[in-house]
Amino acid sequence: AKISKVYTPVIILLAVVITILLPVLGVAEFSESLYRGLTFLVISCPCAIAISVPLSYFVGIGMASKNNVLIKGSNYLDNLMHLKKIIFDKTGTLTTGSFNVTNIEIFDDNYTKKDIIEILTKGESFSNHPIAKSIMKLASEKVNGKDVANYKEVSGKGIEYEIDNKQIKVGTIKICDDCKLEASIHLNIDGKHVASITIDDGIKAGTSEAISSLKKLGIRTYMFTGDKKDVALEIGKKLDIDEIKYEMLPQDKFSEYEKVAKDDEAVAFVGDGINDAPVLKRAFIGISMGEIGSAAAIEASDIVIMKDDLRKIPVAIRISRNTNKIIKQNLIFAILVKIIILMLSVFGYAAMWMAVFADTGVTLITILNTLKLKRMK
Repeated sequence: AKISKVYTPVIILLAVVITILLPVLGVAEFSESLYRGLTFLVISCPCAIAISVPLSYFVGIGMASKNNVLIKGSNYLDNLMHLKKIIFDKTGTLTTGSFNVTNIEIFDDNYTKKDIIEILTKGESFSNHPIAKSIMKLASEKVNGKDVANYKEVSGKGIEYEIDNKQIKVGTIKICDDCKLEASIHLNIDGKHVASITIDDGIKAGTSEAISSLKKLGIRTYMFTGDKKDVALEIGKKLDIDEIKYEMLPQDKFSEYEKVAKDDEAVAFVGDGINDAPVLKRAFIGISMGEIGSAAAIEASDIVIMKDDLRKIPVAIRISRNTNKIIKQNLIFAILVKIIILMLSVFGYAAMWMAVFADTGVTLITILNTLKLKRMK
């Protein structure tokens, strides 16, 4: 609207000047100058620009929606192109927030699966670690840990305790004397590797692929979580997150976002909980989860991933970049053609059919070019 207030009267004034000035200068008869002035007006009609730009945004937003990404406006689609950093909340965004035992492999015939579960649950009943909670799910009845003695946690490794004078160690491969099998945790009894337990760490399907795709797009990744250091670092390492912030309070996320965005405002935040709403609202682009996201988070965000598939974020960024590419192509083509034919019309070399091409023809070509967005990947 602001441009049209200037563009329209200027173009009309130039057309009038051409019509009047050419006969005065003796360059052309009045009928010829009137023809050139009208040709100038037809060529100057900005239909190609006025139609192709918003159409490109509509097609881009439509393609994002087809890929289960709801973008709340063309400005947010445009902003995606400028992203340099993305901050992820962990629980509910990168992970499901729960751990589950998927396999127990026993290496000592003196112990049954029931024996292993009993030994594990008695020791883990003293721990509040998320992995301990997943092991406690194996217990079929209330666990009695009265016979557990000398329980202690070994930082970054696991736990140690005694049952019936047997020295028991449960933890990573670092705590195990002879563990060679790759697994989540291991059970060592009296210095012997008895069992290995595989635990699903709760990372959402496709999350690792999404992070990898973002890195290929040149985007630096961050993870903000309230979890303990060891849990946060383990998840971050598996996902290859560039920078990890742990043991954070809800208000810490807002202040840390400000630090990350200090040098570069093009920073997105991805979250799902009500505590993430302030950061989602503040962020250059706020992205929320559509299925498990809280109403407050969805309301505060600019983009919603409808099926909580983080692989859709790089898809949306590519759509944004392709949309911007198409808009630039359309603008350069339309403006260049109009300038050339405008110059020809001023000197009397442009017929009315050329003027119609510069208006309607260019508009149709830019529309067809815009529709290429539907085929881009």
